[in-house]
Amino acid sequence: MPNLGGGAKCGACEKTVYHAEEIQCNGRSFHKTCFLCMACRKALDSTTVAAHESEIYCKACYGRKYGPKGIGFGQGAGCLSTDTGEHLGLQFQESPKQARPATTSNPSKFTAKFGESEKCPRCGKSVYAAEKVMAGGKPWHKTCFRCAICGKSLESTNVTDKDGELYCKVCYAKNFGPTGIGFGGLTQQVEKKE
Repeated sequence: MPNLGGGAKCGACEKTVYHAEEIQCNGRSFHKTCFLCMACRKALDSTTVAAHESEIYCKACYGRKYGPKGIGFGQGAGCLSTDTGEHLGLQFQESPKQARPATTSNPSKFTAKFGESEKCPRCGKSVYAAEKVMAGGKPWHKTCFRCAICGKSLESTNVTDKDGELYCKVCYAKNFGPTGIGFGGLTQQVEKKE
């Protein structure tokens, strides 16, 4: 059937969408008022939409319906998601459960994921992600990320490391940099002629 006049048909309500009210997603046109999540009916925009074939969802509902399932696949940091989306009318296909090996092949990955974390070289205590600063290939607490000589708080722009210890650039230059005339360490000695 030819499209006489007007614009494209809305992917949700099948009515004509005129250019001024058009939002496009996956090659389909929608009215601004029809651009809603198919599960929870939240208004969508280009940053919150997730499309699957001819369906559009908010990222949370898309994750519930098509994302990974099981313990540990939450929707945010430190979250255990047991929300199945049934209250939104989402139906899921159960995947067959696979047997997991009794021991991990890489114990360091296991300990990093399940509690025991890396140790701070300065204080020897565990460093967790929220307080971790990396320098010299090692994790440091933000409070331990200080010059070993003067105690000045360090940043990525003024940190140097030597033999596993951190220094500010000034202390590093004074203690490990070049020495001699013109380098601030020694002054020129004038010989007295008698």
